[in-house]
Amino acid sequence: MASELERYHKLGIAESLPKIYRYPIACGELSFILRGAYNKLPKNLQSLIFHDTLAAFRLLPQMQTQSAVSAANSLAQAAEAVLPKQKKNLAATEYKHAKIAQKKQSKMQQELRDCAQLPQDTLLHIMSFLDLHSLVSAGLVCWSWNLAACDDSLWQAQYNRVFGHSAVSLKDDNNNSKTIHGGHQNAPQDKMTILTSLNWREAFKKAYTGKSSRKVIANRGYCRRCKTIVWLNYTACPNQYPRPRYDTHQIKPVLSHQVMNYILDEFSSSDSENDSDTERGTVSRLWAYSKSVPHQRW
Repeated sequence: MASELERYHKLGIAESLPKIYRYPIACGELSFILRGAYNKLPKNLQSLIFHDTLAAFRLLPQMQTQSAVSAANSLAQAAEAVLPKQKKNLAATEYKHAKIAQKKQSKMQQELRDCAQLPQDTLLHIMSFLDLHSLVSAGLVCWSWNLAACDDSLWQAQYNRVFGHSAVSLKDDNNNSKTIHGGHQNAPQDKMTILTSLNWREAFKKAYTGKSSRKVIANRGYCRRCKTIVWLNYTACPNQYPRPRYDTHQIKPVLSHQVMNYILDEFSSSDSENDSDTERGTVSRLWAYSKSVPHQRW
């Protein structure tokens, strides 16, 4: 049976902290581990978790999102509540310096944004590398970013990444339903014409809010083949599936508090299916962002 230290290494938290889109999740998991497991762990693992906590604070200036700031703040509160006095003071000092540096960095980036505006084709190219949540967030930054983030080519790419060759349901001029395949490049000419004119953002929204949406929003999952918690690549285990696909028998979405249970060897893969139901509400919130932004309508 793997030790706590081995299970912690398998989580890959230290490797995930420098990645902007994973930083808030990794900080959240560290917070749960500190509060719920730190005092139960061996000294060598306590030292490693403390080191990763300090690393998270040092990386904060590079993270210019509110979710990252909130996650770092929660991590600082967990460190304050759990760590012994000397480590607590070190963590508090590191967090204080990180906050000051983060505010300076944020101000500098705001000044740069005010002075320069990227061309739309450049924005489109950059946004083509974003995942779903990052693309939606980018569309909330300003008018020009929203215009780029709504481009149908980006949403067709997102559809093909997440749903592969899943069927797209359409209605023709006579209101009759027809089904085509989203990512099939060898489709007949008439279907290719439909694919070209399809509103891919709306197609993605309908598919996303369908029965599979609960799995799309997951960032972590328990892989029964790997027998460990992994970062999901569009709901697929990167160690098993090089191409995105759904495999409800092998991947179970997990929440941050279950990562703590995993380290303590108290994790049950059967719990993750029920617990992930609590995240269903985040699906509607993703599409609700546009209500507060006049330039973006789904």
